[in-house]
Amino acid sequence: MVEYKMAHKRDYYEILGVSRTSTDAEIKKAYRKVAMQFHPDRNPGDKAAEDKFKEAAEAYEVLSDADKKKRYDQFGHAGLGGNGGGGFSGGGMRMEDIFANFGDIFSEFSGSGGSPFDAFFGGGGGRSTRGRGVRGSNLRVTIPLTLSEVSKGAHKTIRVKKYVTCKTCDGTGAKDKQSFQTCSTCKGSGVVRRVTNTMLGQMATTTTCPTCHGEGQMITAKCSTCHGEGRMYNEETIDVNIPAGVGEGMQLSLSGKGNAGERGGAAGDLIILIEEEQHEELTRDGNNVVYELYISFVDAALGTSVDVPTIEGKARIKIKPGTQAGEIFRLKGKGVPNVNSYGTGDQLIHVNVWVPKELTKDEQATLEKLRNSNNFKPHPSKNEKNIFEKMRDFFT
Repeated sequence: MVEYKMAHKRDYYEILGVSRTSTDAEIKKAYRKVAMQFHPDRNPGDKAAEDKFKEAAEAYEVLSDADKKKRYDQFGHAGLGGNGGGGFSGGGMRMEDIFANFGDIFSEFSGSGGSPFDAFFGGGGGRSTRGRGVRGSNLRVTIPLTLSEVSKGAHKTIRVKKYVTCKTCDGTGAKDKQSFQTCSTCKGSGVVRRVTNTMLGQMATTTTCPTCHGEGQMITAKCSTCHGEGRMYNEETIDVNIPAGVGEGMQLSLSGKGNAGERGGAAGDLIILIEEEQHEELTRDGNNVVYELYISFVDAALGTSVDVPTIEGKARIKIKPGTQAGEIFRLKGKGVPNVNSYGTGDQLIHVNVWVPKELTKDEQATLEKLRNSNNFKPHPSKNEKNIFEKMRDFFT
């Protein structure tokens, strides 16, 4: 395949703390929150904070773009070509790139005398909407596919052990609807706000309420089945539709099919890692498949017809008299479809002329008679190309 393997990169939704169902406004708000936490002005000289600030910008660049977000939701980082957000390169992005690309957000800084962080991150007394529960973690499973399944696409039914929503309390973690009370610390907002004086002026910071952990309410009587967690460990059967053209190491994401969240929190995602099984006779090279054909010296000289394996079965090809070792035959459209529906690859057949390693006396005698025959002496023309030139010409 075209190399889909990649270094481990964090999930963009996890970086911003949002779910796949979050709206554009929620994603933007979450980005502001993370950027505020790790902004270089608030963390001078902190390289780790700067890296997280850049990481958040990379995540936002993808999730704020409808096309990139769609590809990322379906194929993970592989859907972006392995380079993160396309225009950026992850940790290598520059601060000026961030401010240039997200100028519409950073231009929201006000000049009214308040802290620039207040203007940028929605300060000035605004209250954050409280969250419900704790988001469930993502799960990762590996699904092996044959070359035929890769070519046609596949439907798989898998069984996954994971946390599922408690049926007794419907995920709330409470005994009943009356078993809640508003958090006395944050008054139901889920956050606490603190104003401090800095060299830039007053700066307001908003943090998750330590008492209710951002939920805005407390459980007074827990569910007897899940003991207040809102979920139970169980097994679930999940149907997975895999598109044609996927490759080794590619990731597919099923939104909301991961671990159930605590106390009604959003479920995580199920990340499907594709593992491509090796075919007995064919080798995949991007969207093309390659077959190494071995023919005898006699068949190469006289010509013949042979059956070659393909993804779908067998195909008969004609070997012309005088076929040279290194010749390449193409079976148009017999390869693997492009995962983005941009056509289908071909099957390439590399011709290898088999030279016998052992001969009988009669065979030796026959060949000795032909040794000095003019037609059996190499006499390539000026137009004759070596195997490297043939490969170059074939692919260009």
